[in-house]
Amino acid sequence: MRPLVARGLGAVALLLVALTAQVGAQSFAWWKSDQFQKEVGLTTEQCARIDAVFQATLPKLKQNREDLDKLEAELSKMIGENADERLVIKQIDRVETLRAATSKMRTLMLLHERQVLTPEQLVRFKAAYEQWEKDHHRPTRPDANGPVKH
Repeated sequence: MRPLVARGLGAVALLLVALTAQVGAQSFAWWKSDQFQKEVGLTTEQCARIDAVFQATLPKLKQNREDLDKLEAELSKMIGENADERLVIKQIDRVETLRAATSKMRTLMLLHERQVLTPEQLVRFKAAYEQWEKDHHRPTRPDANGPVKH
């Protein structure tokens, strides 16, 4: 494999690891928060339904995360060993296919959680979540133009 291609694939692998770490950090059981329950006006039944959606999806998300870690480790190893480019491309495809499936599953889980809410509650949820994000100052991913944004 040409050195330029190998370096580029190495950078891609590092970026993939960083991005998946951020996805894992975004979990927040908001429906269990007294603040969210009060501000959104959640009923006990709504909390239970949202939790059921979450609990039904969580085991598969965890399994996919473990599988993704293994696939990414193998990809990193292949890149480090300067493996044949065709094999690296196949491994990238495996990694990205699983990442896409996991992202789709998580997004559908979030959709199904929010479908439990009334339109009015969705408005209140959005405001409460925006305030929560401001209060918790989670840094965003650095971009090419400067330091981490808050």
